[in-house]
Amino acid sequence: MAEQPQGYDKVAIITGAGAGIGRATATALAKDGVAIVAIGRRVEPLEQLRDDLAEIAPVAVLSADVTDDDAPARAAAMAIEKFGRLDYLVNNAGVGKPEPVDETSDEVLDFFLNVHLRAPFRFCREALAKMEDGGAIVNVASSFAIIGGLRGGAYSAAKAGIVGVSKHMAAQYGVRGIRTNVVAPGVLETDMTAYAWNLHRFRRMNFDMTPLNRTGTAQDAAAAIRFLLSDEARFITGQVMAVDGGWTSTKFLSESAVLAGSDEN
Repeated sequence: MAEQPQGYDKVAIITGAGAGIGRATATALAKDGVAIVAIGRRVEPLEQLRDDLAEIAPVAVLSADVTDDDAPARAAAMAIEKFGRLDYLVNNAGVGKPEPVDETSDEVLDFFLNVHLRAPFRFCREALAKMEDGGAIVNVASSFAIIGGLRGGAYSAAKAGIVGVSKHMAAQYGVRGIRTNVVAPGVLETDMTAYAWNLHRFRRMNFDMTPLNRTGTAQDAAAAIRFLLSDEARFITGQVMAVDGGWTSTKFLSESAVLAGSDEN
């Protein structure tokens, strides 16, 4: 006799769940009793996540590249097979280190568009076919989808594209009670930014221009995602929530940066 899926009140698919924002989001949702389908390229971090959350909520592991043609269908099928339903989708998987437009080859352009726009689009399409009415989707974009920045290139184009798709979906599927929102993180302290974290230029561009006197973390983004998925945000859809310490919405400059090279005291 085939094993029957165990029913759960809420079930979420999270891409890029093995580290950073994805892992933090899985942990936050698990504490709310949400069953998780965790997707990532490397199976070891996903299995560690499953083990770490075993006493809180169940985690089904799917090792896959989000750009694989069958990845969305496999993820949705796993949610139904393992847990009997699908309520939430978090499109979080991503890569960094973009280049300016004039330095971007067609191969690099296609790569960023595939990871940050085509793959989330296809996961949304698959999820919408399986999702319970009243569900919710959060697509993770970037502060560079809101404001122009140096070296954005194909990354900025793709992230801005997913904002457009999300607003369309908010209009199209609101009649089903499905809400679609965007979380747009700024520079957070994660594995993706570790390569540049201590570079002088990076710190001046980010830390000196952020009003809040602390750095952002994956948990900060996860808290925003959890809120937008929850019933607490039941009348919020089609919105872009920046999680960036005020970087995109102010023209802040730290005092030390203002006075750099000046004779003023």
